[in-house]
Amino acid sequence: MAIKAVFVPLARTTFYMPSAEENFSKSVQLLKNIFENIKVPDSLITEPSDLSKYLDEVSEPDLIIYQCTTFIGSEFMYEIMRKSKCPVLIWATREPSIDGTRLKLNSLTGAFSAGNSVYTQNRDFDFIFGNPDEDSVVESLTKYNKAITLINSLKELIIGVVGNQPAGFGFGNVNETDLIGTLGSRVARIEAAAIMDMAKNYTKEEVAEDLAELNACTINTNIPDENMEKYARLHKAFKTFVDENNIGALASRCWPDFFTGFGAPVCAVLSILNDNNIAASCETDIGGAISMFIGSKLTEQATYFGDPVAIDEECDSIVYWHCGAGASTLANKSCGAKLGVHPNRKIGPVMDFGLKSGEVTVIRLGKDQNGYRMFMYKGEALDEPQKFYGTSVTVKPQGGKAAEYVKKFVNDGWEPHFVVVYGDITKEIEIMCKLLKIRLFKY
Repeated sequence: MAIKAVFVPLARTTFYMPSAEENFSKSVQLLKNIFENIKVPDSLITEPSDLSKYLDEVSEPDLIIYQCTTFIGSEFMYEIMRKSKCPVLIWATREPSIDGTRLKLNSLTGAFSAGNSVYTQNRDFDFIFGNPDEDSVVESLTKYNKAITLINSLKELIIGVVGNQPAGFGFGNVNETDLIGTLGSRVARIEAAAIMDMAKNYTKEEVAEDLAELNACTINTNIPDENMEKYARLHKAFKTFVDENNIGALASRCWPDFFTGFGAPVCAVLSILNDNNIAASCETDIGGAISMFIGSKLTEQATYFGDPVAIDEECDSIVYWHCGAGASTLANKSCGAKLGVHPNRKIGPVMDFGLKSGEVTVIRLGKDQNGYRMFMYKGEALDEPQKFYGTSVTVKPQGGKAAEYVKKFVNDGWEPHFVVVYGDITKEIEIMCKLLKIRLFKY
């Protein structure tokens, strides 16, 4: 859902109004292109009383964009803080000219005044500098829109949890009270046995579409029909649980239950859920599922959930791997989304391929004694062959030195599951962590 933004362009008429009016007009046009739901005034606001009336027309905005179109005093910011609790983005524009003559706008000093007012009140704010036609300004506003949209999505998120964490995997659990307090997200639980019972009761006709979907997006060379049908039954049951509970992310038990109790892995089910915008992690890792949701919301594509299993010294990279739940849409085009058998249990279908190359951000919502924290680094997924049976991707951290990175990660006590997101989402993650008061570890 689109965030509710409010543009507050302020000016003093003693400054050079033609330049101020030009910036105002261009800013309105830009903001309407970025924000789907934004309130803008008909003209520059020059009096605190007019600002008060303007703010009364909007209830509970998600973001206020405070433009010091010229220099203004702190009385305007005080009025905003009195009427609103949301973050404020302070925007200063450039001087029209620096030529030894009149100071025409003095916008930057107005931003200092506003920043001091907000800072001393311990309120959330940030600063951007530049004219509305500059790429850096467009990028900053766009990333704020995406980050706050993500925060609102997290507040509405319901995380489906299938079963409990396997023995020794307690790091994947969360305190649901802390989760609601920090993110606003909720949990809906079901036992793995209940999913299997649902799956057993479908007819072949009822799961035909589920099977057809898998066949359409994968390459199957050796998986028996019986196992493919079991996949379809499990997918139907998972999808029913997701749809009935309005689930946006899912953390599922996998071994040993689905192998011993149903005779099929859940890997391919999670893969297809990820392809269909339901962030899905295995080994009941709830923090991992939330991390996948964050990455998929910011990039509008599937993310990859994996263990850091090796350091490849030849390409100075970290190999992330998992048994076979990688989204089919992430397969390297050189091999395609092949189906295989689980590398340990020798039962299919699971995904069996190397992932595509590209710019990536590796993230993880984790926790320690002080609450939630966020892991992040930029890197490049290399065009490397599949490293192990299952799915894998080889990530070179920005600047290399993979072994040094891994040492830091282990020494800082991070959980052994990470999420590889295709694209650069570092700024959005920084904004999210700042506003949610989550400590960010940026490597």
